Amino acid sequence: MNHSMEPAPKDFKWPNGGKLALSIVVNVEEGAEKRIDEGDRGPEPVDELKAVPRKPIRVYCNESNYQYGIKRGAPRILKILDKAGVNATWTVCGQALEKAPWIADALMKRGDEPADHGHKWAFTAFMEKEDEIAFIEQSAKSIEKTCGRRPAGWLSRYLYSENTRQILKDQGYTYHMDDFSDDFPYWDDVEMADGNKEPMVILPYAIDSNDMKFWIDPAFTPDMWLDYAKRTFNWLYNEANEEGARMMSLGLHLRIIGRPGRIEAFQQFLDHVSNHSDVWIATREQIAQHFAEQIPAGA
Repeated sequence: MNHSMEPAPKDFKWPNGGKLALSIVVNVEEGAEKRIDEGDRGPEPVDELKAVPRKPIRVYCNESNYQYGIKRGAPRILKILDKAGVNATWTVCGQALEKAPWIADALMKRGDEPADHGHKWAFTAFMEKEDEIAFIEQSAKSIEKTCGRRPAGWLSRYLYSENTRQILKDQGYTYHMDDFSDDFPYWDDVEMADGNKEPMVILPYAIDSNDMKFWIDPAFTPDMWLDYAKRTFNWLYNEANEEGARMMSLGLHLRIIGRPGRIEAFQQFLDHVSNHSDVWIATREQIAQHFAEQIPAGA
């Protein structure tokens, strides 16, 4: 299904009557990263240093860097979300929550959404179809065990295969977020195994406002990230009210924004957003549901 150059109908509004929806996405990968002691062929890069070991050895220091996200980053993010009184979507690796079930309890008590980010933080795009089916089902069952519910949405580790959306449809997922093509949801046709096409909500994500910039460029400062996030919000807010409804995604990581030198920038961003009463801060599942109700597939 092709969507027009203007993504939202002129009269489209989010549930609070506003034109802009904000999706806060908290990635939980810590504990699911590549590790020699868990059978992986190599370790994760030492992200803060952009260093990649030349030999397949355990990098104990980097493992502790990931653990910092669990021990200190998660509590800080939760505290800020609680203070602001807003909900978030947590794109979680099943194995990460198995190792830190208290995070699953915390997000569910808040009324937040667990979306699926794989069982391990692994690249599914290189898997055979049957392996990808099993991998996605494994993570869904794991999340159901720790969170008490199956996930509705899916986010890959960067890449997805030609089979991913078909697998997601077969397993009952309602939206897919491996997409950067717009600032508003849209429907896409998914070709199923029997040749028929079924609609699926595509909920675009954003990498330009993601806190991974701190790792990609060591000179990137919290002030720069905050400025970029606020500029993104301001532009989409104005565009939404002048041209048509929009959504904004803000991607966070426990071990990145959760550092003491960065976390205040997240709080300051939410303080900025709170000055706009007509912004709907919602989970991605809520956004996908409202979109599908207001703009049915094929409409």
